[in-house]
Amino acid sequence: MTTDDLRRVTTPFTPKASARDVVDGIDLTGRRAVVTGGSTGLGAETVRALHSAGAEVTIATRRPRTADALLAELNSASSAARVRVEALDLADLASVRSFTRAWSGPLDILVANAGILALPERTLTPDGWELQLATNYLGHFALTLGLHSALRQAESARIVVVSSGAHRDSPVDFEDPQYERRPYDPWGAYGQSKSADILLTVGVRRWAGDGITANAANPGYILTGLQRHVDDDTMRAFGVMDSEGKLTPLPYYKTPEQGAATSVLLATSPLLKGVTGRYFEDNQEARTVRGDDTEPGGVAEHALDPESADRLWEYATGTIGDM
Repeated sequence: MTTDDLRRVTTPFTPKASARDVVDGIDLTGRRAVVTGGSTGLGAETVRALHSAGAEVTIATRRPRTADALLAELNSASSAARVRVEALDLADLASVRSFTRAWSGPLDILVANAGILALPERTLTPDGWELQLATNYLGHFALTLGLHSALRQAESARIVVVSSGAHRDSPVDFEDPQYERRPYDPWGAYGQSKSADILLTVGVRRWAGDGITANAANPGYILTGLQRHVDDDTMRAFGVMDSEGKLTPLPYYKTPEQGAATSVLLATSPLLKGVTGRYFEDNQEARTVRGDDTEPGGVAEHALDPESADRLWEYATGTIGDM
């Protein structure tokens, strides 16, 4: 057993534990949470779990009407806590600014859950950013920066950033993060954005004096709307679609409620008090992966490097400008 093994955070929850399992017995009454992409999939299950524990939850989504059914479900439940929805397009800096400037009061939990995957062609946002980096990382960075004061007011706020095992093969290319010169790679761009997400949590260590912690979550393999840009042939090659186009999850795949468990654990568990800048999967802190390690799972060294985190923070700050 290595020193890293001894220092890793462990919990009693299994890989297939649900979001409701990990929040059972936790009281979030009076706490306020924001969940991006919270109207469907993993985000919706995160919202359900936080609300079940008594939190007041704001669903931040690009298309607010997609949250209508979830709002009706949760606001009719026997809970004093309310759920509301606000428009937020992470790929549009003006939308992010509008959201953060309208926020009032403390914020206890920020779950950066929204994301896109493997766009087949390089696509730019209105601000000229590559869309996967913009949505998965830069928009969430701007959101986090814009809500810093609200997080500080909470005194013990937690930030949870949803990442992916795809980060392992794609460190941030600081020379060309927007694929302006190198050939665009849909999966490489996705993996890079997820490395950036982890580095965001490492960079938040600068806010330790404000009582703010941040950790990254790998939800595992789940079939959700995230795969909407992946073509059928690729889905069949992955073994998750039959010849008739029906999705067929493999045995190790999780349900959305199981996939949301690690995010909810990081957002709520007393076991994570004071823990920051780390990466979790299957409800446990992941081992650090070095060099040519071929074992599945784990977090790559490049995603936990403090110097890279600071360099990325400086890059992102210069890119988004004043919030």
